[in-house]
Amino acid sequence: MIGDYGLYTRGGVITERNADYATIRLRVPGGVLSAAQVKQLAKISEKYGDGTLHLTMRQTAEIPHVNPDNLAKIAKALEKNGTPLGAEQNEVVNIMACPGTERCKYANCETIDLARKVDARVFGKELPIRLRIAISGCTYMCNSPLLNDIGIIGRIRPLRIPGLCTGCGTCVEYCKERAIKLRDGISVLDESKCVQCGVCIHSCPYHLLKSEYDHYQIMVGGRRGADPRVGRELVTVETEEEVVEVVDRIVYWVYRSAWSGRPLADQMDEIGYEKFKEEIQKEFGPKGRIGC
Repeated sequence: MIGDYGLYTRGGVITERNADYATIRLRVPGGVLSAAQVKQLAKISEKYGDGTLHLTMRQTAEIPHVNPDNLAKIAKALEKNGTPLGAEQNEVVNIMACPGTERCKYANCETIDLARKVDARVFGKELPIRLRIAISGCTYMCNSPLLNDIGIIGRIRPLRIPGLCTGCGTCVEYCKERAIKLRDGISVLDESKCVQCGVCIHSCPYHLLKSEYDHYQIMVGGRRGADPRVGRELVTVETEEEVVEVVDRIVYWVYRSAWSGRPLADQMDEIGYEKFKEEIQKEFGPKGRIGC
């Protein structure tokens, strides 16, 4: 018997194979939980679930085997813990993010705080389709932003100042794209091969390579599953505020123009990708612009 039908229809409440029970999915932007929150989740699971926590691919956690009659109580306990009910229906689901510059030596941008900003703006918005968002701090893309409906990738463009290179060749060794070669005793970058990962900048032992500018590449239309698709570049922006604004406009387009039952990638194909880009641009008004 369902104690609270309103809660039962929330995206974070997932009916199990045995319909007498539900799995509770949490809202954890960027997958970051404090030790205190984890301890409290253990207590909540022991009291209302089966005493376990399941970590999901989308960097959130689930409490399995919850009696639906206890939904109101567990929802209140989770809210108090700062880990409220999540999302898994036709809505914006948990925002994924890599560790970013706080911990990862390869990262080009901060990601966790950005994930929280995106989460605050769009998480849980009801849509005709489910929308997945992932943020990666570099081009290694450990959390597969290209396989999400919206992928955000931190890039950094290297700047070589003439006359400073010592010709040590360290950047040549570290460049996985083979975009750098030594020529006449100095490093030369092939822009057509450079993916703007920033490894050459970080690897230079003399700190002679500089960053021209850091930026975010926003991709759309990726997906996982039986028919995976790689997202396509929509725009490049320079600030977190621009990232949040572009994501918000994409979500609004989905809310206003998308139809149910079809992934975003398929809908972009049907209307044409260039037309999709034009429609996103229109969301910024006649004087608006996306990117740099």
